[in-house]
Amino acid sequence: TYTEIGVPDPHHPLTHHGNDPEKIARMAKINAFHVSLFAYFLEKLKATPEGDGCLLDHALYLYGSGMGNPNVHDHVNLPILVAGGGAGSLKGGRHIKYVEPTPLANLHLTLLEKAGV
Repeated sequence: TYTEIGVPDPHHPLTHHGNDPEKIARMAKINAFHVSLFAYFLEKLKATPEGDGCLLDHALYLYGSGMGNPNVHDHVNLPILVAGGGAGSLKGGRHIKYVEPTPLANLHLTLLEKAGV
């Protein structure tokens, strides 16, 4: 439950919203809360000096979901964000939309490659 943001419901049952506008609004509130926490985390990394830049410059973070619409468990239009510079291995400030059906695993493999794994 998310009483701190006024959502008394557990997360998972809300994802099966059945197109109920009230449940969708609560999910949007939870999603906004999660994104605000991630943004706070990224700001902390950005404010932490590391070598020739900051910790965020030298890190890779993947944030998002494996479902585009959890109500029907679909895997299309996934809300995915990649943050960090990967020690110079990633170019930032871009929005990339891949053609369907591009497996999410392709992104995971690319990030592992960029991290030198």
